[in-house]
Amino acid sequence: MGKVVLVTGVARQLGGRFVRRIQRDPQVDRVIAVDAVPPEHHLGGADFVQADIRQPTIARVLAEHSVDTVVHMDVTGTALGSGSRTTVKETNVIGTMQLLGACQKSPTVKRLVVKSSTNVYGSAPRDPAVFTETTPPKSLPSGGFAKDTVEVEGYVRGFARRRPDVAVCVLRFANILGPSADSPLASYFSLPVLPTVFGYDPRLQFVHEDDVIEVLRIASHEPERGTLNSGTFNIAGDGVLLLSQCARRLGRPTVPLLLPALSWAGTAVRTLGVTDFSPEQLRLLTHGRVVSTNQMRETLGYKPKYTTAETFADFARSRGPGLLPPEALAGAVDRIAALPHLGGGHPPTQSAN
Repeated sequence: MGKVVLVTGVARQLGGRFVRRIQRDPQVDRVIAVDAVPPEHHLGGADFVQADIRQPTIARVLAEHSVDTVVHMDVTGTALGSGSRTTVKETNVIGTMQLLGACQKSPTVKRLVVKSSTNVYGSAPRDPAVFTETTPPKSLPSGGFAKDTVEVEGYVRGFARRRPDVAVCVLRFANILGPSADSPLASYFSLPVLPTVFGYDPRLQFVHEDDVIEVLRIASHEPERGTLNSGTFNIAGDGVLLLSQCARRLGRPTVPLLLPALSWAGTAVRTLGVTDFSPEQLRLLTHGRVVSTNQMRETLGYKPKYTTAETFADFARSRGPGLLPPEALAGAVDRIAALPHLGGGHPPTQSAN
């Protein structure tokens, strides 16, 4: 008999894509798709169960369907529809607690995959150049989605101690981008003008939606020969981009702000629709963050199809040209360079004397 996989957070595009993808695997017999609201996209042949993971009813869902693999994707930084930040936090933290409690009591659950984030490392001025999975953060996140992920991972570690028979995989994704990306950073890059911190040009890493789906799929099955898919893994595309490079490639002008204006900037962008532009998110745009992906390659056995630069290019194409399209700017510079020098004739030259 094949695997029975339960997936949370299926009302979001990423969750829906994963549900449709995992169904095609021959090892999978059934997929149970769970969310508090019905998805607007189709879920293929999955069985949709409308259930709020913040409620104890999730235990009944696990028992009724004899679920053996749980993929917890309902850990996110943005609200769905008209939801509030409070609802997001409750789903992230309380929802994870309820789900893990249900998994702990379930005799059929043998594998747990949790979608986490590199936000757990925080962003601070004295951070190491590159974080590994075992590097402790210099400063723990104090709020927002970053703090949620720290709490979620703490509960997951507790579950792993209580149920050592369950294979647990925590995937710390870098900033997820792509044509249908739904995250605070994607919303930030969609602004017509990008507020930045004066004097700072942070390094950023991205991971493509397609790679996210594939890594989740790998973590949901038994490990391939020579690999291991239980433990904690950083997931990111090769290379880094500076924030200034991102702005130029998007064709969006930047507005540098002094550090004391950070709180004002956060309020301003929240007003423009970025729901979780918390102080931690602003610190990311100040100090940046880069993680090592050696464990992803050497232990998990996965090589991303998209580099950080390729991921951002695909995202930029989906957002359309900004106010300062790179091609138009390059053409303007070329035209200015081709203009004859003022006053006619050749450019002035210095005398040999």
